[in-house]
Amino acid sequence: MIFNKDTAKKTAEVLLQINAIKLQPNDPFTWASGWKSPIYCDNRIVLSFPPIRNYIRATIAKNIEDLYGKPDVIAGVATGAIGIGALVAEYLNLPFVYVRPEAKKHGRQNQIEGYIEKGQTVVVVEDLISTGMSSLNAVKALKQAEVNVKGMVAIFSYGFDVASKNFKDADVELHTLGNYENLLEQALDTFYITKEQQDILAQWNANPSEWNAN
Repeated sequence: MIFNKDTAKKTAEVLLQINAIKLQPNDPFTWASGWKSPIYCDNRIVLSFPPIRNYIRATIAKNIEDLYGKPDVIAGVATGAIGIGALVAEYLNLPFVYVRPEAKKHGRQNQIEGYIEKGQTVVVVEDLISTGMSSLNAVKALKQAEVNVKGMVAIFSYGFDVASKNFKDADVELHTLGNYENLLEQALDTFYITKEQQDILAQWNANPSEWNAN
């Protein structure tokens, strides 16, 4: 669920502006999963552009406060959301931890890096939601640490039905600054794509695993 349409359109605008999101319906990318995709999103690029980084940081932080008040801790999902999560925690003057995909095999064998106590309230920050499985894996680790996960806030979501189902099944509340639907609207409004390309991009989103650029 996006916070609101204005934020979603603004987020799409800035991500397109710095090429954090690229749309190439006629020259698709290949994801690690093997899927052909007309979109590629790398929100880590946000960290290299201070005005946009500050916009993302402040907008996430203010919406966290509106939704949950101030939690005890902000948690970032490694590795993509470590940077923006730490910035949000700094903005809110809160402790920060990050969650690895799995526990380290050596040393203290931590999956959660940083200091956290049982019973503390936590909001998770993520950079990108695709199926949601890696994000929810982080939530699982936090719950195993016996903390109270209030919800997750992400920069952008592809808006896949499977992600909505996964978050619903896990009983985790998700909010995002932007999503795929509003991205396409913004891209069309600013002549980044044509109406024909918008239709192609919408077809991919409806069935990404089976989509064929031809």
